[in-house]
Amino acid sequence: MITKMTVTNIHVIDQDSAYDFYVNKLGFKVVDDIPMGPDSRWLTVSPPEQPDLQLVLFPVKVSKMFPKETAETLIDLIKKGIFGCGVLTCNDIFATYEELKAKGVEFIKPPKKEFYGTEALFKDDSGNYFSLQPLTNFDNENDI
Repeated sequence: MITKMTVTNIHVIDQDSAYDFYVNKLGFKVVDDIPMGPDSRWLTVSPPEQPDLQLVLFPVKVSKMFPKETAETLIDLIKKGIFGCGVLTCNDIFATYEELKAKGVEFIKPPKKEFYGTEALFKDDSGNYFSLQPLTNFDNENDI
């Protein structure tokens, strides 16, 4: 029986830029940064308090995996913000929002109380978007 997810991809446009964003702005930790031949590398990062989940910063570029037309289409969709990659949690959404905003993270929506709890939305450097929510949203304490 499956017990948990340990590795998943986030498609990025520029792996070096994604490294800077996820490590220096979001504070993720590098797990693997392994050369995989010319102009390729296996780059995984993890949220600091969740080292058993690795996010592969997977570059979309013309390759055997992504023929030219597919790569161009995917890059266009990523830039348009079509892909929501997940929910990230924090202890204090307002402090985290201010900290990330000061580091240059682009927010689509500042923290706002919704019927399901408080949420902010931000984009990574490629255009993928994430929901940022306080841990209390998941403790059934939605009246923050």
